[in-house]
Amino acid sequence: MKILHIILSLALFVGLSSCEDKSYPSGLEEFDHHYYIVYVPNNNSAVTVKKNQTELLKLPVQFYSSFTRPYDAVAKYTLVPNAANPAVVGVDFQIVDNQGNAIQPDGQGKYSIVFPQAKKATDTVYVKLLNNPAPGRRIVDINFEDHISTAYRVDIFSTAFKRTLNID
Repeated sequence: MKILHIILSLALFVGLSSCEDKSYPSGLEEFDHHYYIVYVPNNNSAVTVKKNQTELLKLPVQFYSSFTRPYDAVAKYTLVPNAANPAVVGVDFQIVDNQGNAIQPDGQGKYSIVFPQAKKATDTVYVKLLNNPAPGRRIVDINFEDHISTAYRVDIFSTAFKRTLNID
């Protein structure tokens, strides 16, 4: 009886673990030029800083891609001031490059991060605090947005597209 159980168990194990050779496609063509941009860590958490902080605030981001392309992919982000206590660009803070030089938004108020050849990469949104003497907390959201071009789409994760910046 014990040998019968062992033989049946082995037969069942072999039957359930047999491999079937299937050829699955590498992906759907409509997603071949679809990328994602997210904040790291992968959440929508807030960051609180002192208004007199002199070093640049670094907000790391991750660009998800599995390809190398003949074009550069561009991720777009905007500034959304808090209605009650808005932080004002040029007064409370400035969006800058890694050297601290001010970056200007495009005509629609959007800032850009370029990912050469649409390769997977990390980058950073840099914020310079301007030590505004006004009292109280100032708040702004720095939000990534979908960017759709004729060649590609840079999408967002709903769980990691926003960084709320609290300036105390």
